[in-house]
Amino acid sequence: MSENKFLCLGVMSGTSLDGLDLALCEFTLSENIWKYDILKATTIPYSLEWKNRLIRVEEDNAQMYVQTDWMFGNYIGEQVQKFLQHVNSTPDCIASHGHTIFHQPDGANGFTAQIGNGATIAAITGLTVINDFRIADIALGGQGAPLVPVGDKLLFSQYDFCLNLGGIANISAEINDKRKAYDICAFNMALNYIASMKGKEYDEGGQLAASGKLQTALLDKLEQLPFFNITGPKSLGKEWYLAEVLPLIQKYDYSPEDLAHTFVRHITLQIAKTCNNMRPSSKEGMKMLVTGGGAYNSYFIDCLKEELPWLQIDIPDPQLLEFKEALVFAFLGVLRLLNIPNCLASVTGAQSDSISGVLHKPPITKSLIKT
Repeated sequence: MSENKFLCLGVMSGTSLDGLDLALCEFTLSENIWKYDILKATTIPYSLEWKNRLIRVEEDNAQMYVQTDWMFGNYIGEQVQKFLQHVNSTPDCIASHGHTIFHQPDGANGFTAQIGNGATIAAITGLTVINDFRIADIALGGQGAPLVPVGDKLLFSQYDFCLNLGGIANISAEINDKRKAYDICAFNMALNYIASMKGKEYDEGGQLAASGKLQTALLDKLEQLPFFNITGPKSLGKEWYLAEVLPLIQKYDYSPEDLAHTFVRHITLQIAKTCNNMRPSSKEGMKMLVTGGGAYNSYFIDCLKEELPWLQIDIPDPQLLEFKEALVFAFLGVLRLLNIPNCLASVTGAQSDSISGVLHKPPITKSLIKT
């Protein structure tokens, strides 16, 4: 680690189950301004076996859960080893989000769990690993999510809004000199499920949704879900989608085209409502950065532009679009190494900002690791 340059490998597994994202990123701090460069990035698609295991682990017994945590840590470590064989630099750390299995942060007994054992990754790679970024914030009474807004604030300050479209849509914005952010609604979790009815992994370009019709009975039920009346810090997990959203999709005997069209309309309305509520009345020429796999859904993007004519919507190059979350988790890892707060109470509702992430030093030197 040099005086003002830091190298970190970000590792991300999202609820969409597209695969394991790896992004080797360099961060430069100069005159209190952070800059980034994604040096190399890739997505390793999950095998059908891994997809099935990650989907069902929440329903398995405790022994299977712990075993999967260790197995997934081993898998991450092996994939990182292969990835780093093709680069000439050794990262200062690996920052791994892991894969979220449970996220129920509300109340005195709130909890969250991301699998992918950090000690296992450290043992396999011989590198410092930081994971479990959410637990400290929940211990402080926060939502433990979203975590990306600190990256939005320090790396993408030229944008008024940052919207991420993964399994869940979430947004962040600077409001009265404070970063505000929260999860908005289900996105690819729902749209990919609907696309699977047609034998597709996803709705390419939103073609399915574009060919359907609005079904107001389903739209009204979706819009009435209690989560959308919560105004404070809030976050969503897969449990909410399975309990509240999926049953509504399955309730109505509509075609996949109509389901996709109606759900896109629902997402558009919720994001537009969020942006309108966050918009400072006196500011003009506002811009929003849109990233995540959902940004490839051109039909949805067109619908969003129609709903928000006052907002310039920017879709970045494919590398940033696909790897922004892995980039930001790498950044969170660097902040953790520097003992700089990387989780914002203004976002999560915690008692205070925090320096989050559990640090695992390699138990033996890298020279002893078998490759």
